[in-house]
Amino acid sequence: MDTLTQRLKALSSAEDFMQFFGIPFDERVVQVNRLHILKRFYQYLHQANSLPPSSGEGLSGLDEVALFRRYRELLVNAYQDFVNSTPAKEKVFKVFQDADGTQHVQLASLRESLPGRKRETPAARAA
Repeated sequence: MDTLTQRLKALSSAEDFMQFFGIPFDERVVQVNRLHILKRFYQYLHQANSLPPSSGEGLSGLDEVALFRRYRELLVNAYQDFVNSTPAKEKVFKVFQDADGTQHVQLASLRESLPGRKRETPAARAA
């Protein structure tokens, strides 16, 4: 008999996970946020796994049916995060965590990247 973990390892996309757990979903939300949803799901699993069994929220000690239900609940939560918000607000990935999702590029580095400007120094431009 396949364990839940073995069956989950066979899934490869956010859509596969949603269908496996029987979660109704808007394809547009999943298409745009699939990696964010799966990463958030992993984060929720990690948090739940580190909770003590006495909390009632952890994963240890659960049988296959209870584990399936808990995983489903965590995936629904991850999906809902992106139904109600955006990747930039949720900041699941490092690019959104750093500098509030923006990057700063020095003007000098942009100038140097222009063709024909790489060898020209500020002194040469002034002359």
